Amino acid sequence: MNKQELIDQVAASTGLSKAEATAAVDAVFATIAQEMASGDTVRVPGFGNFGVADRAARQGRNPATGEPVAIPARRLPKFGPARTLKDAVNDENTGIMSVGKGTTPP
Repeated sequence: MNKQELIDQVAASTGLSKAEATAAVDAVFATIAQEMASGDTVRVPGFGNFGVADRAARQGRNPATGEPVAIPARRLPKFGPARTLKDAVNDENTGIMSVGKGTTPP
């Protein structure tokens, strides 16, 4: 599923227009990205946690020459799925998880 298909699915399951669904999807992604950029974690119960992992600086090697290369420290986005999401992905019967208040995607 790509972003447009996600927007179409959100519009169909919520009754929003495609323009409203696009704005909603964009707002969710922008908010998650802003929180992560500031170093915060976004917790979505039943879905998972979006956070940032700090990677320390280290020494690597250029595979072509074998020379040491300094790899700088950096921050990387990470996602930890909730148990509910893991169970939904592995559910052989439906693979559908409850979304919101007793609704499921069509």
